[in-house]
Amino acid sequence: MRSLDPDEVMHPGVGPLIEARELYVEQSQLGARLSGAGARSPLVLFDVGLGAGSNAVAAWEESERAPLTAARLELISFERDLGAIGVALGHASAFGLEGAAGAAVQGLLDAGVYATTRTRWRLERGDVLRSLGLQTVVADVVFWDPFSPRANPSLWTVAAFAAVRRAAGPECTLFTYSASTAVRVALLLAGWAVGLGAATGGKAATTVAAARAQDLARPLDGRWLGRLSRPEVPLPSDAPVDAIARVAAAPQFRTQGQGQGH
Repeated sequence: MRSLDPDEVMHPGVGPLIEARELYVEQSQLGARLSGAGARSPLVLFDVGLGAGSNAVAAWEESERAPLTAARLELISFERDLGAIGVALGHASAFGLEGAAGAAVQGLLDAGVYATTRTRWRLERGDVLRSLGLQTVVADVVFWDPFSPRANPSLWTVAAFAAVRRAAGPECTLFTYSASTAVRVALLLAGWAVGLGAATGGKAATTVAAARAQDLARPLDGRWLGRLSRPEVPLPSDAPVDAIARVAAAPQFRTQGQGQGH
């Protein structure tokens, strides 16, 4: 699907259904987190950038498949423009929105909330950063999937990632398709630990962030940090003048060895 404004293709390469599963649901181990012993209930997932609904629907389906004894999922989708989800409903088979999933999306759009015995899905319309500051629950998992920094620069800044960090629980993990240095720097400056995410489609890597560095399988290491000394290194638009020094002082670089990451 291509959005004419801002002229950007959603889920390029592998398409929305595969990317939603590989990059977000499987990488976040959502099913295991719902079904694991001692899982917090409800498990809260912030879906930032509802778009055509692929990521949220994949999470909803994962929750609906979970055993009755699993934790419930509190799924909150943030979006300012519902045009894409409307188009997706009009092409239901291409976007996996037939049957129960389509009914869930339609119910969400009609009432702003759709609930089953396993899942409560809520829609937050409007400015994402403002909505994040109004939440009364903290996130356990974040799917960060707005338009790219070129098209939607305000959601890829230090300020944006600090806003979601304030709304995150102590074991929260965040997943995004971007692998850019500027995005990773912004996450680190906002107080996240940052690591390499899974490859998907034509992307050799994506990005995972966590409230706790020990929750990262492949944290960025000293070799990655060394690249920031290059004069042309890209930085987020609101980076402070001492951004590189602050990143170097991040706990994950103080406590790890030099042998892993990229």
